[in-house]
This record gives sequence, structure tokens and C-alpha cells, in this order.
Amino acid sequence: MPTVIYTDPAGTQTAVEGAPGDSVMETAVRNGVPGIVGECGGSLSCATCHVFLESGDEHVDPISEMEDEMLYGTAVDRQDTSRLSCQLKLRDGVELHVGTPETQV
Repeated sequence: MPTVIYTDPAGTQTAVEGAPGDSVMETAVRNGVPGIVGECGGSLSCATCHVFLESGDEHVDPISEMEDEMLYGTAVDRQDTSRLSCQLKLRDGVELHVGTPETQV
């Protein structure tokens, strides 16, 4: 089972097991993880699932041009490790660590 460790701005961590093929955003919303809104439901038309990929980047697909453009619309300034969690797909046996920004809207 893949696992996602979500860290909020205060440093509180929440570990959630997900299903292979699901996104980091879907996993957060389904399990009530605070800090990820996912307003568009993962259709890559908003930036309310912005996260900072802290580890595991070798286990996710590279950022697409469209995702890169959407990251300019985040409520909190993007960083080098910024990603949209709807675009981060879980893989079996992989643990991802993501930080959530102070706000999404």
C-alpha cells in the first residue's frame, strides 16, 4: 500500500494509506486531511490542492507544462518543490511526504 505523510504549516503530520493510482489530493479529501481543498476535483483547472513535495519526487511523474502554469495561481507563493497534489499519483509500496500551505484560497 502507498502511504502519504501530510505535514501542515504547524508541523503536525498525518499519515494516510492510499490506493495505487489514486492521487495525493483524492487520498487527502477522502480521509479528511486538512489543508487540501481540491475544488475542481482533480481536473487540473484550479490550484487548491497545492502542496510542497518534501520527498518521493523520484516516484512521481515529472511536472507537466499545464501543471506548471496552474502553479502560478496558488494562494501561497510557489516554491521549487510546489506541485498540484491532483497530479501526484500513488504507486504501490511508495511513501510520499508533502507539506500543505497555510491556505489554498
